[in-house]
Amino acid sequence: MNKRTVQESAELLNQNPSTSLIDVRTPAEFGSVRAKGAVNHAMESLDLNDFPFSRDQELFLICQSGGRSMKVCQKLEDAGFEKVTNVEGGTSAWQSAGLPVVEGKRRMSLERQVRIAAGSLVVIGAAIGQFVHPAGFGLSAFIGAGLVFAGVTDTCGMGMMIAKMPWNRS
Repeated sequence: MNKRTVQESAELLNQNPSTSLIDVRTPAEFGSVRAKGAVNHAMESLDLNDFPFSRDQELFLICQSGGRSMKVCQKLEDAGFEKVTNVEGGTSAWQSAGLPVVEGKRRMSLERQVRIAAGSLVVIGAAIGQFVHPAGFGLSAFIGAGLVFAGVTDTCGMGMMIAKMPWNRS
């Protein structure tokens, strides 16, 4: 898998119009702000049987900060795609670099939604444990263990579930 900075990626995309820029964020994130020319194929619903690109086509993948696009690059390489490039720093870096973007209705990022949900569940578990029944502390422990697992494996079950919520779809 190739890795390119946003500046290098923008330059290469301009030089070769047949190269595709694929944004793997949720449709809601994509609708909020995206690199100009990007098309959306969300990681959570990516189906390689229905993927409209050929295995020898040059593909640049972008997400919010580079993590999800790196995972999709690996998935594509494992499926036999030969020319995949991860855009390092993602849409955040693209926008910070002053590269052209398309802005839509501002939406909350998936990462922020996960932090709010996890924090809320920890507080609710602690409150239940303190005021209702000690078993409530188990909810806080379960969420804490999930966050540790997410950090160690770089996968987030809560994020995958939240990505499928109606407000994160187009």
